[in-house]
Amino acid sequence: MKIRYFAWLREHIGTSSEDIAVDQTCRTVSDLVVFLSARSSGHQSALSDMTLVRVAVNHVYVDIDHPITAGDEIAFFPPVTGG
Repeated sequence: MKIRYFAWLREHIGTSSEDIAVDQTCRTVSDLVVFLSARSSGHQSALSDMTLVRVAVNHVYVDIDHPITAGDEIAFFPPVTGG
């Protein structure tokens, strides 16, 4: 699974992307957030308040309960506002 991080999430985690293997219990974006948060203090800090984070699965915005599979690309980024 390809994970991408943007903006301040990338800075907290220390990388813009990573390829990971997840176990079968990781079935939703929410499960993935729990899994990633256990990887490091940077992950935990960046993903601790998901009201501040948007998620896309395969380039489509999704909710936290969206299902995921091993071949997906998951992107985490802050909400973007225009002005």
